[in-house]
Amino acid sequence: MHFSIPETESRSGDSGGSAYVLRKEYGANVLPAFPPKKLFSLTPAEVEQRREQLEKYMQAVRQDPLLGSSETFNSFLRRAQQETQQVPTEEVSLEVLLSNGQKVLVNVLTSDQTEDVLEAVAAKLDLPDDLIGYFSLFLVREKDDGTFSFVRKLQEFELPYVSVTSLRSQEYKIVLRKSYWDSAYDDDVMENRVGLNLLYAQTVSDIERGWILVTKEQHRQLKSLQEKVSKKEFLRLAQTLRHYGYLRFDACVADFPEKDCPVVVSAGNSELSLQLRLPGQQLREGSFRVTRMRCWRVTSSVPLPSGGTSSPGPGRGRGEVRLELAFEYLMSKDRLQWVTITSPQAIMMSICLQSMVDELMVKKSGGSIRKMLRRRVGGTLRRSDSQQAVKSPPLLESPDASRESMVKLSSKLSAVSLRGIGSPSTDASASDVHGNFAFEGIGDEDL
Repeated sequence: MHFSIPETESRSGDSGGSAYVLRKEYGANVLPAFPPKKLFSLTPAEVEQRREQLEKYMQAVRQDPLLGSSETFNSFLRRAQQETQQVPTEEVSLEVLLSNGQKVLVNVLTSDQTEDVLEAVAAKLDLPDDLIGYFSLFLVREKDDGTFSFVRKLQEFELPYVSVTSLRSQEYKIVLRKSYWDSAYDDDVMENRVGLNLLYAQTVSDIERGWILVTKEQHRQLKSLQEKVSKKEFLRLAQTLRHYGYLRFDACVADFPEKDCPVVVSAGNSELSLQLRLPGQQLREGSFRVTRMRCWRVTSSVPLPSGGTSSPGPGRGRGEVRLELAFEYLMSKDRLQWVTITSPQAIMMSICLQSMVDELMVKKSGGSIRKMLRRRVGGTLRRSDSQQAVKSPPLLESPDASRESMVKLSSKLSAVSLRGIGSPSTDASASDVHGNFAFEGIGDEDL
């Protein structure tokens, strides 16, 4: 996510002070290195570099389950957001979209965190308290063709109203979407009428936008069930389809199966799926299971101009910063290989990987993702007097004939030549690497 440098940080070193408290509380070896400060005034380019360093630091801390839950860290981030944007605490109306485009208007405080807003939306829809944990809020950008590009999942420490209004553009929206990956959890959601309608609306939307892959016959069956208003049967059939429940990212570039290969990445079902078209070949797909990723990291870099100097030239801005997600993958029983995806959505891909691992570990331990309503200190959650029903989406349109079927890439990934990354680059340290606890329990049956 993008933060401006808060005035409190630049004047009094508040974020540095918070980092000191975190180091004292958890130990210096646990925290990544805090970005160093300079004694003299910063140029605009240096301010931008400093902001990116702070953003990266926050992301690194936030992905650590221990540090990310620290109230010291989260309270600093909440203050920083309000102070940077100079937003006073007051009651406002916030628009949240459902997957089918339906608008839900909730009354919240500008200082309300993501969980507060999520609970307000759930109350407006009459979604039971114990199903709130199955859904999350996402920041999206509406493209010219009306489709959404997912920017990020709103984190617990974020203030959704501040996050969306600080972007100062009508194209940014907040969307409610299910937050789990294993379709087995659908059964819990489908027990409730509102949960069923939300899941149904999301699935219809994903099919319409081509995220879920369907044949003409499957599309005919789905439309028949839709006409009969057989929502549960519709979802049962949809669960059998490729990429059901996946989150799709914008087109980007990877070094799989060759350097600078255009791909479309989707996350779901404990894997990253890469759809690609090799020269002179039809659309193909390769899958990387999260259980076979030993670790991953997100790095950022600014490409050097042709002159070899790092100072930005005319027309160069922060949009030039390149983000990369790199993961070390178990290609065969005795061979690990790094794979790199270059995408502005690399951080969100990393968060998706972490949430898939977390879900696998919770399921392995026999836990549940149900979450009871959290009561805020100093008062209870404000509930709306009127609930808002989830509207049924229109019938599915005929499948796009231009969409091609995909061929699975060879499962013998060891034969694919991939560019290796021997060690972390200059802008990545050991603390940038996120270890995968799900990898530790991998067995022969996973290979």
